[in-house]
Amino acid sequence: MDEARKRLLIEGPNELERQGSRSAFMIAREVLREPMFLFLVCAGGIYVILGETSEAIVLCLFATTSVAIAVVQEFRGERVLQALKNLASPRALVIRNGERHRIAGRDVVRGDILIISEGDRIAADALLFEGELSADESLLTGESVAVRKIPVDANASTSSTRNPGGDDTPYLFSGTLAVRGQGKAEVVATGSRSEIGKIGASLARIEPEPPRLKAEINGLVRMFSIIGVAVCSLAFLLQWVSGHSVLYALLAGISLGMAMLPEEFPLVLTVFTVMGAWRLSRAQVLTRRAAAIETLGEATVLCTDKTGTLTENRMSIAELRLATGEAFSAARAEQTGSLPSQFHPLLLNGALASQKAPVDAMDVAIVDFAEAHSCGAESRNRDILQQTYAMTRNRLAVVNVWRSESSDGFGIAAKGAPETIARLCGLSAVDCADLSTMTDSMAHDGLRVLGVANATFSDERLPDEPDDFSFHFLGLIGLADPIRANITRAVSECRAAGIRVIMITGDYPATALAIARKAGIDASHVVSGPEIENIPTATLGRHIRECSVFARITPADKLRIVQALQSNGGITAMIGDGVNDAPSLKAAHIGIAMGGRGTDVAREAAALVLLDDNFGSVVTAIRLGRRIFDNLRKATGFIAAVHVPIAGLALFPIIAGLPPILGPLHIAFLELIIDPVCSIAFENEREESDVMSRPPRSAKAPLLSWTRLLWCLLQGATALALITSLYVVSLWYGFPADQARSLSFGAMIASSIAFVVVNRSFGTSLFRAFLRPNPILWVVFAVASVIFAITLHWTPARALFDFGVFYAPDAFISASVGLILLMVLELLKGIFDRPVG
Repeated sequence: MDEARKRLLIEGPNELERQGSRSAFMIAREVLREPMFLFLVCAGGIYVILGETSEAIVLCLFATTSVAIAVVQEFRGERVLQALKNLASPRALVIRNGERHRIAGRDVVRGDILIISEGDRIAADALLFEGELSADESLLTGESVAVRKIPVDANASTSSTRNPGGDDTPYLFSGTLAVRGQGKAEVVATGSRSEIGKIGASLARIEPEPPRLKAEINGLVRMFSIIGVAVCSLAFLLQWVSGHSVLYALLAGISLGMAMLPEEFPLVLTVFTVMGAWRLSRAQVLTRRAAAIETLGEATVLCTDKTGTLTENRMSIAELRLATGEAFSAARAEQTGSLPSQFHPLLLNGALASQKAPVDAMDVAIVDFAEAHSCGAESRNRDILQQTYAMTRNRLAVVNVWRSESSDGFGIAAKGAPETIARLCGLSAVDCADLSTMTDSMAHDGLRVLGVANATFSDERLPDEPDDFSFHFLGLIGLADPIRANITRAVSECRAAGIRVIMITGDYPATALAIARKAGIDASHVVSGPEIENIPTATLGRHIRECSVFARITPADKLRIVQALQSNGGITAMIGDGVNDAPSLKAAHIGIAMGGRGTDVAREAAALVLLDDNFGSVVTAIRLGRRIFDNLRKATGFIAAVHVPIAGLALFPIIAGLPPILGPLHIAFLELIIDPVCSIAFENEREESDVMSRPPRSAKAPLLSWTRLLWCLLQGATALALITSLYVVSLWYGFPADQARSLSFGAMIASSIAFVVVNRSFGTSLFRAFLRPNPILWVVFAVASVIFAITLHWTPARALFDFGVFYAPDAFISASVGLILLMVLELLKGIFDRPVG
């Protein structure tokens, strides 16, 4: 006990290390230093000074949201580690000072002797030295089939690499489950030194990439801000030099500054992110990291686990084959609801050779199938299980001895490796060769193959070993983890969208290839975990460029594969559900966890969670991600275009020496009413027709390329030329300044509507653009028209905006400017407007 306390003090508790976390003050201080936050605060202050409290409130809310998001992201990693910590620390039964003690898992130390029984969660990494058992290591490998554990050979070296998965090894791993047998094991690693602890350590080291789109938006804001400051300064100097007062010149500069402040960019990004998360939730995809929404459309590689992702993570009977070679597909039994009578003995004895209360996945599948087809399941429940000959290293089969109250003697059922069953039955060399051929054929289809035999015994005293029974070979049972519905179609859609699908599994190569073929994944060859370990990191990317199936992969291998794909320039999405998937889920550009079958650790590490565990939802998410980015690009293009005439109308009268067109109130009206509402309309736009038939866009493709930015500026410049011409002509014809202003303002609103129509689809004709369904768009047009009409005809509002009386011909003239702009831009659209690849 004293030694245990010393080791606990020196090596620490058997739990994951807690990483130091920053305080809320430190997080807030870092956020406050960001240029975007400082810009928003300054812009809000300007609006407060100008009395535009609504705009100031919106900006302050956005700034508060930035701080909240930063705090949430900071503590998300803590929750991942906490989930791992809870999982890795079950209670344990240990021997200390010759006595058994039940202690908390965190108090287990290296050197403790664990007593492990069927159903126990293993508390630490340990070396089995007594007994034999089977362990479910799906937590670490993702594979649903339990693996056999055998005592360590005292004469063999135990210094070799120990990895989860694989039969006939003496290593037990923290967090895994003993599903059969019992034994004693010596603890060799605890806490962060255990396999599950190493996963926790790698999670703590991985930092997700910062949102690229946010950085790009910051760049656009800085660019517009620099231009805005320069133009504002110019406007102030022009007004001051021309003889106006400093206050008047300052007001002119502030008006122009308001016209050029691009605060809509971050606001639109927030709206699209929130609405995108809502749309994804309707498609049964939960968004945990907002940056994943912008990256979905860039995905070039989709890495997926096999068990629980492509398959249903449950074993089921796929094929029954008699000793004569006659085969029966379980799918036919499901269709017809019946099983031919000649297969009943095979299935019944398979069930009798399983656990009384099955825990092992294969036993559960056999017993459930037998009960579903009435293959003597009642005798299994009525008879008494007299003895079990457990599986050993030299006898890879389980033999159950049953006694029936209605008959004398014993009934014996055996189930296990086909070669072991053949030996127990004493099959001839010819029969063994035929059996091997049948087994290989079934294994080639990705099936786990078990041989089944039965015997009777009349003596009262059972033998020490089952070899003394006279077994009769009945046939083979093939089990598989069934592939999920619609997987093939989803993989095909990914391929059509230019996305390469890769399967990474801890299962055996033959099984991996069989499942890959069924799913439609390129299965020309497979690379195994040992091969990956021998490839240097520097050249790994080149070696895996062509391979799409990886088998016998450890969590560390999986992480290396994801990082190698990223080093090749691929935007990588990773789907998984187990603890073993957590590091690669966090490291991938887009980590996607299963919500139903997935572990808490996987869900916490992922950016997206599939609530329905449906692989097809990934394709839906990618489709929505591409649509969201397309629409975000349309909205930002609209904002860039609409700011050109707004800024120009504020600057032009200053340069030309004419009465002002737009003041602070007019600009605030345009930005508060037109821009945000139009952004919502763009968010509601339906997807482009080629959204899933074009390649993923390049990760380096900017939100607004120089070509597209030029197109947006051309739109704005064309509108500015038309509106200023209208203003100058109206003044030249003798219109009062307030009436000319109202005409120009109406033309500005009509131009904004024209911008919406032109930018709502890539390359779509004007006629088709009007036919595209978007109810929100017509609401936008109606709201803008009604508000403008109220402003023009309600005397207090008209006086506040300094508008003149607006007659019916004036409305026609203003609308005509928007219509002319629409026609001109439609002619130019085919040259500049293209979707992003």
